[in-house]
Amino acid sequence: MKKIIVILSIAFAGLLTFSSCSKSWLDEKPLSAYSPTTLNDSLGFEASVVGLYNNLAAYLCYSGNQGWLCVWQIGTDIAYSGQPEGIETPYYNYTLLNSTDGASNRVWTWCYQTINNCNVIIQNVEDPSLKGMTDANKKAIDGEARFFRAYCYNQLVQCFGKVPLVTKPITSPKTDFTRASVDSINALLVEDLTFGAANLPDIEAVKVSSGKKLYGRANKYQAMQLLAETYLRMGKNDLAEQQAQAIINSGQFSLTKQRYGIKSTQAGDYYSDMFLYGNERRVQGNKEALWVLEQENPSSVAGGNVDNAQHRRVWVAAYYAISGMKICDSLGGRGLARLRLNNWVLYGLYPQGDMRNSQFNIHRQLIYNDPAFPTTYGKPVPLNNADTIFRTCPYSTKWGFYDPKDDFGYATLKDFILMRLGETYLLLAEAQIKQGKTTEAANSINALRTRAQAPLVTAANMTMDFLLDERARELVGEENRRLTLTRTGTLVDRALKYNAVANPTTYSIKGLTSTNLLMPIPQSQIDLNKDAKLEQNTGYN
Repeated sequence: MKKIIVILSIAFAGLLTFSSCSKSWLDEKPLSAYSPTTLNDSLGFEASVVGLYNNLAAYLCYSGNQGWLCVWQIGTDIAYSGQPEGIETPYYNYTLLNSTDGASNRVWTWCYQTINNCNVIIQNVEDPSLKGMTDANKKAIDGEARFFRAYCYNQLVQCFGKVPLVTKPITSPKTDFTRASVDSINALLVEDLTFGAANLPDIEAVKVSSGKKLYGRANKYQAMQLLAETYLRMGKNDLAEQQAQAIINSGQFSLTKQRYGIKSTQAGDYYSDMFLYGNERRVQGNKEALWVLEQENPSSVAGGNVDNAQHRRVWVAAYYAISGMKICDSLGGRGLARLRLNNWVLYGLYPQGDMRNSQFNIHRQLIYNDPAFPTTYGKPVPLNNADTIFRTCPYSTKWGFYDPKDDFGYATLKDFILMRLGETYLLLAEAQIKQGKTTEAANSINALRTRAQAPLVTAANMTMDFLLDERARELVGEENRRLTLTRTGTLVDRALKYNAVANPTTYSIKGLTSTNLLMPIPQSQIDLNKDAKLEQNTGYN
C-alpha cells in the first residue's frame, strides 16, 4: 500500500507541554498550508486518512526497544521472557510495574495522538459547509476515521479502564482532563463502529489505485469484528453473536483449507501457507483475511515501510549463535528469541494431530545446516540447558522472514494480518458460550478444529477456559494475548496457572495481583494535568 506521510495535528501528550509567545511579530503567516486542520477537499482527506495507516504502522513496527512486543505476550499464560531488553521486564516481574512504566506511556501517547488526528478528520468531513465531495465519499472518509478512533479507544479502555474521552480536535493547551466512565467510552465505540459498518465499503468495493484494489484499506467487516469484540466486553453477547455471524455468512471470506501460493508445491500445510511472505494478502490468495496492514520493501517502494518491525527477532530462536548453523529462509531468518513460548503451550496445549502444532507452524527441531562444519552437518542440534531459552527454543513460524540481500535482518518486512476469519469463529463461540448456547459454540469451535484436523469437541467442553485455550491454539503469535486476557478478566488466574514456573535465566512471574489487570496511568500525564485530577489506577504509585 502506498504510504503518504502528512503533517498531523498536535497530540494529547504534546498539548500538555505546549507553550506560546505573545509577540505578534513572531507569528508566522504562511502563504499555503498542508494540514488536517484546514481540510477542504478529497485529496486532503485522502492524504490525512492514509496518515492514520502510517501512524498505525509506526506503532506496530516500533524498533526503539525490541522488548515492546514482548509486553503483550510474556507474563500472560503463553510465554516467558527470553532475552529481555528492559521495557518488558515489569510485565513478568510485576513488582516493578509502576506509573513510570515506558510501555504504558507509549500506549497512552500513541492512542491519544491518533485519536486527535481522527477527530480533526471527523470534524472537517462532517462540516455542513464542505463542498466538492459526494455524500458517499464523505461518509466513507468519516467511517475510516471513526474506525481508527474506535480502534484506539478499544485499546485504551482495555489497558487502563476509565480514560479521558476526547471527541473534538484539541488545538490549544489543555490541562484539565478527567477520566470518563467505561460505559461512556463503550457508547462511543458502538456509535463509531456501527457507523463504520454501515458506511465503509465491502471488501470487494475498497478503493482502487493504478488499477489495483487497496485491500489494506478499511472495510465494513473490520468494523463489525471490532464491534463484536466490544459487545463481548460490554456483556451484550447476543449482539456480538449477530456481528460475528454476519461476517461468517457474508460469503466474502472462507477458512483456508487447501494449499495455495508461493510454496504450495513444497513441504508445508495450508495453515502455515497463510503466514508466508507473499501469501498473506487477499490478492495473494488469502481469503481468510479481513484486515491486512500491508508493508513494502523500502528498497523498491519509497515509503513502503515505517520504522523497522521487530517481530521476527522477538519470536524466532537465536539459532544463528550456534556454531554450525547458518541463517536461512526455512528457519525464519535471524531471530533473537526475545520471548519463548512456555511449556504449557509447547507440551500441553495441542491435541495429537492438530495441524496448528505441526513442524511448519511451531518449529521444534534444529538440524545443523552449515556444510563448513562437516562433523555436525545434517545432525540434530542438541538441547543444552540455557540454550533452550533462546538459541534452540521451539518457536512459532508466523513471523519468519528472510531477505537474502540482508542476512542480518534488522527489519521484518512482512504484512500484518490484524483480523482474520479464524478469530471471527472464536468471537462467535465466546458469545454463544456466554449465552449458554454450548452446542452452537461447539459447532463454531469445530469449524476450526475440522480445518486443523484436530479432534472434535462437544457441548460439554464449552467453557470460557476452553475457549481461551482454543484462542491460544489458533492465534498464538497473532493476537495481543494480554489484551485478550484483560478483556475477559482472566489474566491473573491464567498467568499464575500456566506461566508461574521458574526457568534458568529469567524470573518466573513475580508479584502478579488483581492490580495488574489494568496498566498504570502514566505519571507524566498525571503531573502535567495540573488543573484537574487525573486519577491513578488502584494499587499503583
